[in-house]
Amino acid sequence: MKTKDTFIDEDIIKKLTNLTFPHISLKNQNSIYLNLYRYDTFRLVLYFFSMTGRPDRKLPKNWNKILGASGCTLQNSKFRDSYEKFIEQNAIPIGISTQSVEDLKEMTQRLNIPFDILSDIDLKLSKKLKLPTFSVENNVYIKRITLIVEKNTIKKIFFPIIYPNKHVDEVIEWLKR
Repeated sequence: MKTKDTFIDEDIIKKLTNLTFPHISLKNQNSIYLNLYRYDTFRLVLYFFSMTGRPDRKLPKNWNKILGASGCTLQNSKFRDSYEKFIEQNAIPIGISTQSVEDLKEMTQRLNIPFDILSDIDLKLSKKLKLPTFSVENNVYIKRITLIVEKNTIKKIFFPIIYPNKHVDEVIEWLKR
């Protein structure tokens, strides 16, 4: 297993909190660009995940041994199951991964995801925000991190996310405050 972590600044939360979100649009699972720079009244809950597996493909070698890599399908399912709770809190969840639009479309259809999942395959957003990543088999993946963005300002960062099955509840509790 060969993994290489990018440098993770101990102050990632400090650096991202109250940062103005960059002007950027990414393609969703239907190849439609979604502008993330918004002044809407609702909050964006941007949850980044490394990769969901596909039933027709093998995972990268030793994937389940990489701390924080596995559990992304569970994470997406938890956000899906809590979608109405997000709406009640004036928030919209949006997933972001470095996977291809094709892979994201397969996943959203298979899991019945009712919201946008975006592809940052070229790492445009990840690099602008200097998000933590790791590499496996010459592919770069985003570490699990969640940002709450309100009127183009990052208000809250959840990192690291150790338990994806409990994370959604933490986010909803924060939104209620």
